[in-house]
Amino acid sequence: MSQVKMKLLLEEFVKSENKQKPFSDQKISDFFKKKKGITISRRTVTKYREELNIPSSSKRKELKL
Repeated sequence: MSQVKMKLLLEEFVKSENKQKPFSDQKISDFFKKKKGITISRRTVTKYREELNIPSSSKRKELKL
């Protein structure tokens, strides 16, 4: 799979996640392996996330008011 397509999938996945419980890079990696059949390491997820200017899970977390 190309980097461009993988980055698009990652971006869509992060946009659709629960904002109160965002997924860690490891959980994103596990999801792609189990549900999509795409093997991608946690480090690669981190690299792509940073290239897309997507903050880490702790910074994406929105507190429920």
